[in-house]
Amino acid sequence: MKVTVPDGWPDDANAARAVQDRLRPLVVTTDPRPPDFRVVAGIDSAYDDSGLVAAAAVALDARTLQTVTSAVVLGTATFPYVPGLLAFREVPTALAALERLDAAPDLLICDGQGLAHPRRFGLACHLGILAGVPTIGVAKNAWGECPDPGPERGDTADIRLDGEVVGRVLRTRTGVKPLYVSVGHLIDLDTACEQVLSLTPHYRQPETTRQADQLCRRALREAVLRRGDIAG
Repeated sequence: MKVTVPDGWPDDANAARAVQDRLRPLVVTTDPRPPDFRVVAGIDSAYDDSGLVAAAAVALDARTLQTVTSAVVLGTATFPYVPGLLAFREVPTALAALERLDAAPDLLICDGQGLAHPRRFGLACHLGILAGVPTIGVAKNAWGECPDPGPERGDTADIRLDGEVVGRVLRTRTGVKPLYVSVGHLIDLDTACEQVLSLTPHYRQPETTRQADQLCRRALREAVLRRGDIAG
């Protein structure tokens, strides 16, 4: 698929925040057309202590949840870990993985925050802007005030930051810890939650994220083993 790759990446926190400030106004929080998501992709990354990163993109048929195409890219995380700036560690290799997909997805699911972020511009917003497709942030933890929803699958509660609703706590499995859903780009919150529920028929995590997580972890393990064999 075609993505927008910046000419360069910031190398310190102040420059990264400036990028967020510049891109934040571009986020669209409505569906630009009647939602028709036929191919849905997930993106996830895994790291080791040296900074080696494996990013995996997996595209599924939205109706059957069968794999359409997938790609893995290995790289090095050069930006330091800074709370609120995770995207600058993950986006470069994530974009490279998305570029290698043979089919362009209609919807992208990120393992991270969208608008439910202290600067209202999490990983899902950043990837959504650069990929130019509807994007949802689905995180395992949350910023802000987020009461527990009811115990049943589909129950929700609002996530608030400074009094503003920025996302939704969504129970995807009855009696199981919920997920934290927020808009990334080109989608509204109701549609985002509907799509996450459609992607979780058997597990807590969306099938896109679950498969991308398995793929990037496996790729990282294999890369570390190869590096060890070469060093030995």
